[in-house]
Amino acid sequence: MTIQTILWLVFAIVVLVMLALDLGVFHRKTHVIQVREALGWSAVWIGLSLLFNVVVYFVLGPEKALNFFTAYLVEKSLSVDNLFVFLIIFSWFTVPQAYQHKVLFWGILGALFMRALFIAAGLTIIERLHWIIYVFGAFLVYTGIRMAMKRETEVHPEKNPVLRTFCKLVPMTRDYAGSRFITRENGRLLATPLLAVLLVIETTDVVFAVDSIPAVLAVTLDPFIVYSSNVFAILGMRALYFALAGLTRHLCYLGLGLAAILSFLGLKMLASGFYTVPIGLSLGVVAGILAISVAASLLRTRKQRADAQGGKNGLRKDA
Repeated sequence: MTIQTILWLVFAIVVLVMLALDLGVFHRKTHVIQVREALGWSAVWIGLSLLFNVVVYFVLGPEKALNFFTAYLVEKSLSVDNLFVFLIIFSWFTVPQAYQHKVLFWGILGALFMRALFIAAGLTIIERLHWIIYVFGAFLVYTGIRMAMKRETEVHPEKNPVLRTFCKLVPMTRDYAGSRFITRENGRLLATPLLAVLLVIETTDVVFAVDSIPAVLAVTLDPFIVYSSNVFAILGMRALYFALAGLTRHLCYLGLGLAAILSFLGLKMLASGFYTVPIGLSLGVVAGILAISVAASLLRTRKQRADAQGGKNGLRKDA
């Protein structure tokens, strides 16, 4: 077996073992995920990703390792922005917190399969029609500009065409039946609203992939690096959701930062025909934009809290 084949096997075994431990051992019983538990699992997934990055460094070399880390950082940052969308979906369907982890678990399993299809299709198209890379680049620049100009994220699950078709064709209970996706009532098998939520999560991830896959392909065209970095990034989304769901709304400049990253990666693709941007520079730009957008968001949040506190103190003095 080649080194690449061995890495694929190691990667597959690590992912399967962690997924089995996640659902079959640590989250076998349905319960509300507390922030401390979510932070712990986030640390585990991030640590595992970095450890795998070290393996890539020693097996495939420093350039591949930098590609992996940059692609991972891009996908991870885009997934943080998507957490707010998940929050809206769960709120719209009034999904109890205890059931949300199971929905995200199976949603991410579906995402792993869909991402593999998207990545394979993108790499095949680029290999056969190299000029399509400029189309991807232009699309990323357009997406970045559109994201920068769009002030609020709007999600309307009731307008999801797949959900509307599902509700028309599939008999469904009015209420949740615990954490079950399918239940039996009066001898009939019925879908539960939780299955409808899973369907919306899956179709939403397809929309996410349209933006994120071209962004990762702008970093590298190595199939192993693209897919493994993508998988490690999205596997940690569940824990990250429960850890940061209440904080994402305070990252007011994150959207602008992601818009800048997408535009930069798009320009990198457009310039690939006559100039290759060093991967170290790409990593520096992506990390720098993320750091600036998060720091600016936290500073603004702190200022708003200080102003609000000052206003309350002023009212007390007047009283």
